[in-house]
Amino acid sequence: MGFRRNLVHARGHIIFILGLIAGLFLVIWLEDLGERSARGGAGGGHDLMQTFDEITPLPLAVRGESSAQDLEHARIAWTYFVNNTDATTGLANSVNNYPSTTMWETGSYIVAILSAERLALIEAPEARDRIARVLDSIGKMRLFEDALPNKAYNTRTQELVDYANKPSDLGLGWSALDVARIMSAFGLAQQAHPDLAPAIAAVTDRWALDRMVRDGELIGTNIAGNEVRHDQEGRVGYEQYAAKAMMLHGYDVYRAYEVRDNLMIRTVLDQPIPVDTRMHRATTPAFVVSEPYLFDGLEFGFDARSHRFATAIYKAQQARFEQTGQLTAVTESHLSEEPYFAYATVWGAGAEWAVLTFQGERIDSRRTMATKAAFGWDALFGTEYTAKLVQAITPLVDPQKGWPEGIYETTGGVNGSVTANTNAVVLAALSFKATGPLIRVPK
Repeated sequence: MGFRRNLVHARGHIIFILGLIAGLFLVIWLEDLGERSARGGAGGGHDLMQTFDEITPLPLAVRGESSAQDLEHARIAWTYFVNNTDATTGLANSVNNYPSTTMWETGSYIVAILSAERLALIEAPEARDRIARVLDSIGKMRLFEDALPNKAYNTRTQELVDYANKPSDLGLGWSALDVARIMSAFGLAQQAHPDLAPAIAAVTDRWALDRMVRDGELIGTNIAGNEVRHDQEGRVGYEQYAAKAMMLHGYDVYRAYEVRDNLMIRTVLDQPIPVDTRMHRATTPAFVVSEPYLFDGLEFGFDARSHRFATAIYKAQQARFEQTGQLTAVTESHLSEEPYFAYATVWGAGAEWAVLTFQGERIDSRRTMATKAAFGWDALFGTEYTAKLVQAITPLVDPQKGWPEGIYETTGGVNGSVTANTNAVVLAALSFKATGPLIRVPK
């Protein structure tokens, strides 16, 4: 009787506790429902990756040879680096005649060297010497917090600088994606020139790479006032490419490579587009562009997942042309006018075909049919549509400077900025056509 009496007396507390438990389960259920809704309405335990598993990836279009036109296009791209490599430091400018660079663009320069070597534009001793000089200069650079490369350096003085290319005592922090990009280039360089391994190790041994890999994720730094903030860096596409680069050097970046936890689907012109759910972070915004998939394909030859993602992203751009007649090849691009840089997306900021600043501001009038996307997609997939893209870009070339960024869609005018990234991708694309991905030793 005592137990029953106590149970009756405690019924209010029991009801309260049961109510809390029920409420907790309700919150969990609602959050799960909302999460599944945010991820493209996939419910009932549906695996989002199944949607992409159903995509038949386009075959890679390695031709096994270079045409005379290909070699001329590659020679013009290499002209950019002949013009923009500093005679003293061996570093290449990010933008024509502007003596600044990042680890991303320096990685692109190394990729350009390796591609030019494969295309016999330069001989192996010159390729090795150019890479060795880059390694020597990087090895002398002051690091941010004595840990990792700063986000920008002066190519003439090797000084740590801000985005205005002015010397900076503090610096800008490090970008995990930029560091991963040059680590990819180091891996490719070491495979092509094994005797460079000690010089590469001498550089990377100075770097506290363990500080940008935490619990399987990539960590970058940002400056907020005088505070250095450490943030997870990378979104779907860029994050997985960077993870592969770090895996080449033995780093466990399993969470950066895995995509399921941060994936939702947005349908663009009947194509399922992989979009990152982390749209509202204070760091990198979420958007879908061609660039990381071009790098993945041209350098590594894709994996099964990235091949399907790339196929869908390419097909959406082709579908836009088929529906509107507007040639479409979108990615991140330098601009010849303010704000000087933009992400032309397949999907971004909640909309199809949005063009964004890094801060997420819409600037759709700056959409560029990008030279590097045209050459990259043509090398990878070699379709009638990609041939149209390259054909449209070809008249823009300046044989004395290199390939410009592309064509402004709104005006039809030339986006005349000439950059290391674009000319490196042109070289990598033409190398891919002849010999396949850079990671593989040519037969």
